[in-house]
Amino acid sequence: MVVEAWKRVKANQGAAGVDKESIADFERHLKDNLYRIWNRMSSGSYVCLHGQDGSDTEETVKGGETDAGPPRFPTVADRVAQMVVNLHFEPNGRTTLSRDSYGYRPNKSAIQSSLV
Repeated sequence: MVVEAWKRVKANQGAAGVDKESIADFERHLKDNLYRIWNRMSSGSYVCLHGQDGSDTEETVKGGETDAGPPRFPTVADRVAQMVVNLHFEPNGRTTLSRDSYGYRPNKSAIQSSLV
């Protein structure tokens, strides 16, 4: 499943994440990188580098107000791990999720949910 996830992430050709590692950089040590993802996911110790505090943005306080900085893009490894989860859960989600659920669903969007 990790190899299939890698193939899909590579096909998307996304930009480097917060760690500045590109798809090509990741691929230079592909076997080790995929093993590391598999090992951490299977042991339950995988932690995403993307938004380590759980956020998608970096927030700073300016004059008493919080200012959201630029978005933090997931690393290639994080995208592979997210795709593994998607490949595992999405097929089952079709039958268990409400047909009105629009989050993380193929061919559905937040815009569609507001039109219902």
